[in-house]
Amino acid sequence: MSGTLSLPNADGVVNAVESQSMDIEVPKNNGFGLWQWLFNWTSTSPTMLRAVEKKILSYLKLPYRGYFVDIGPAVGDTDKIWTVSMNTDSKEVPLVMLHGLGAGVALWVMNLDSFAKDRPVHAMDVLGFGRSSRPMFAKDALVCEKQFVKSVEEWRREMNINDMILLGHSMGGFIASSYALSYPERVRHLILADPWGFPEKPPDSTTTKQIPLWLRAIARVLTPLNPLWALRAAGPFGQWVVQKTRPDIMRKFQNTIEEDIQLLPQYIHQCNAQNPTGESAFHSMMQSFGWAKHPMIHRIKDVRSDIPITFIYGSRSWIDSSSGEKIKSQRGTSMVDIKIVTGAGHHVYADKPDVFNRYVNETCDIYKVSSSGGHLPHPTAVLQIPPDEEHELPNLNTAESVEIKTDGNVAEGATATTTTTVHEPSATTTTTPAVDLADVKRK
Repeated sequence: MSGTLSLPNADGVVNAVESQSMDIEVPKNNGFGLWQWLFNWTSTSPTMLRAVEKKILSYLKLPYRGYFVDIGPAVGDTDKIWTVSMNTDSKEVPLVMLHGLGAGVALWVMNLDSFAKDRPVHAMDVLGFGRSSRPMFAKDALVCEKQFVKSVEEWRREMNINDMILLGHSMGGFIASSYALSYPERVRHLILADPWGFPEKPPDSTTTKQIPLWLRAIARVLTPLNPLWALRAAGPFGQWVVQKTRPDIMRKFQNTIEEDIQLLPQYIHQCNAQNPTGESAFHSMMQSFGWAKHPMIHRIKDVRSDIPITFIYGSRSWIDSSSGEKIKSQRGTSMVDIKIVTGAGHHVYADKPDVFNRYVNETCDIYKVSSSGGHLPHPTAVLQIPPDEEHELPNLNTAESVEIKTDGNVAEGATATTTTTVHEPSATTTTTPAVDLADVKRK
């Protein structure tokens, strides 16, 4: 599967060289050649990341479109957010997805087909991660958090999305919650999958006698470093580090990416071996890896009362799921639904994709347009809050002239399978080649 997007210049002539590189965000040179040296050492580049992402997404059954959304000077001078969209012709409320630390859009490969069957779906590489721009964030935790929120809002404005169902995993759940606090009118429902940064850090979390003194000393020394520093320090052996330290990642995706399971550690390496500005921003927001400096549990109660919240936790996750119960008691009559996926860990979307997909789809179906053209009852109807009016559809055609060219080839064996240990898989669909668009900028 391949495709190129060609945009004409002022004379109406397409530059073939430019069209081949338009869907790659090239990092800026800092003048000292530092990052060029690091690219050589880590064996990474935007081109390599693009290639491995395309291979993983080739296992999708439904067509998708990948493109940059130019959000202007949100954090840096000219920021762009890499976005994958599916089923954009649907009139349903769109589902927008925010990934966690060190991840990217391709890790949703076991979920996108199921979500996009009945509604528009947009998955983005959070600013500072994946193929999106990597600007330098502020060092202050709250300022940094607001910068993430601003990038999501500028993305929404450019996409012309009126309101959305917002799904965030781990760090993405923290950002999604902060976004709902700042822009409640844009969120129809908040879905938080094993969200990071909610509970307070226990006072004895680092002083327990069960942790050897030498280990506590090492942890203290390494605290100033970014969480994934070891992957970059390993240089060209970064992929090997991922394979050896996280073999479970490959097992999670082996039923879907049967032909080349090495794609997953390669993708994670490529996502995180580049300039880690998003990771540094996460480091600024965290008190230690498991806790945030400004826990969301003290603020989530202020999310507008008519915005329902659904928590989806893995029963075996290291994330403290008791935060969901505390928030449910704080929110009073506001809808707070808590779902526990048995046998799933922190990566609940990959551990039990069938169950996770069903829970998310059941939540999204609450807003499904009925046959008569109106919305089904809002989940907070008990509060006598009328449903929102039908939103204006997102407009992806922001370029004046767009020509999509494909080579007509469909990747052989590009099929997706799902685990069948718990629930019935969704109905199969005809395999269709995905179209990878290039840079979509503002007029």
